[in-house]
Amino acid sequence: MPVYSYTFRDASGGVQKGTAEAESEDFLRKRFEEQGFTITEVQMIRAKAPKTKNYGKVKLTHLSVFCRQFSTMVDAGVSLVRCLDVLSQQTGDPKLKKILMEIGERVEGGESLSRAMQRHPKAFSNLFIGLIKAGEVGGVLEESLQRLSHFLEKDVELRRKVKSAMTYPVLVFVMAAGITTFLVYWFVPQWANILADLGLKSNDLPAPTKLLIAISDVVKNDGLIVIACLVAIFFAWRLFVSTRFGRRVADRLRLKIPIFGKLHHKICMARFSRTMGTLLTSGVPILQAMETVAGTVGNTIMSDAVLEARARIREGDRIGDPLEESRLFPPMVVHMIGVGEESGSLDFMLQKIADFYESEVEAQLASLTAALEPIMIVGLGFVVGYIVVSMFLPLVKVIQDLSSGAGDSDSSGE
Repeated sequence: MPVYSYTFRDASGGVQKGTAEAESEDFLRKRFEEQGFTITEVQMIRAKAPKTKNYGKVKLTHLSVFCRQFSTMVDAGVSLVRCLDVLSQQTGDPKLKKILMEIGERVEGGESLSRAMQRHPKAFSNLFIGLIKAGEVGGVLEESLQRLSHFLEKDVELRRKVKSAMTYPVLVFVMAAGITTFLVYWFVPQWANILADLGLKSNDLPAPTKLLIAISDVVKNDGLIVIACLVAIFFAWRLFVSTRFGRRVADRLRLKIPIFGKLHHKICMARFSRTMGTLLTSGVPILQAMETVAGTVGNTIMSDAVLEARARIREGDRIGDPLEESRLFPPMVVHMIGVGEESGSLDFMLQKIADFYESEVEAQLASLTAALEPIMIVGLGFVVGYIVVSMFLPLVKVIQDLSSGAGDSDSSGE
C-alpha cells in the first residue's frame, strides 16, 4: 500500500505529524475522521511500501553485535538510514542483511524504526522492539541500544554456559547408547547361537541371560516398530506441548523435576530480573515492562504469575505482594524488589538479582556436570558389565556339567 505523510490537529489544538500506510488519501482521511481528528495536510511519500517477508530468526550473537555497532554510529551523529545501510553491508548474516535493508527502506519512507522492526517478529522480540520504542520516545536511542546489546550479551553468555555444561554428559550418553545398541543388536545374537551350538536350551539358561536375549530379539526383529513408537511418542508430546494446557503441564513439570527443576527456576529468575531491570532502566513503564517480561521469561507458570502481579499493580497493589503470593519468587527476591520499589531504585535491584542468579546458575551447572560425569560412566559400566556377566553365566553351567561328567566317567572306570 502507498505511504502518506500527514498533519492533523489533536483535541488540544496542537499540530501532530506522522506517516501511515493507506489504500488511498480518502481512506486515510476517513480513518482519522472516525477518531475525531481532521487531517489538514496529506502527501504521498511512497507509491508502494516494500513488501514484508519472513526471513526467520536471527542469532542473538549477531543481534548483539548489530546493537553495539548501531549504538556507536547513532552516538556519533550518523542518520538512521545511513546506519542501517552501512550495517546491512557489514553484517555476515544473510538474514539480518535482508532485514536491515528492508527496515532501511521503510525508515527512509518515513516509518519509525520500532514500527519497521515490528514487522519482523521472528527476528526482533517484544523486548527488543519495546526498548527501541522507549529510546525513540525518550530521545536516547543510543543508550537503549547499548542496554539492549548488554542484555543480549548476558543472555548469550548464560545460554552458552548451559550448553557447554551439558555437552559432555550428552556425548557420554550418546556413546553409551551406541555401544549398548551394538552389543545388543550384533554381539548378543552371535553369542546366543554359540550357546545353542553347545547344546544349551532356552530353559537351561539363567534368568539374566534370558532377559538379555529377549531384549536382543526385540531390538533385532522389531527394532523398526520400537523406533516408530518412540518417534510417535515424541511427536505426540510435541503436539500436546503446543497446546496451552500441555505447555502449562510441561512447564510445571520442568519446575518440579529433581535437581534440573531448581536449575530451570534459577534460569527463569535470572531472565526475569535481567529483562525487567533493562526495560525499567530504559524508561519503559512498569505495566508495559511486566507484559513484555511475561512473554520472555521462558515458563508459562511464571509468566502467569507476572501477569497476575501486573493486574494487581494496575489496581494499586505493590509489586512484591502478588509475587510473594505466587510462591514462585523466593523471599530474598521479593524483599529486594520491595526495597527497590520503596527507594526508587527498582531497576538497580533487579540487575543485582540477575547477577546473583546468573552466578548461581553457573555454580549449579559446574556441580551438576561434576556429578553427572561419574554417574554416567558408572551407568555405562553397569550396562556393559550386565551384558558380559549375562553372556558368560551359561558357560559356568557348561563347565560344571563337563566337570561333573568327567568325574562320573572316572568313577565308572575304577
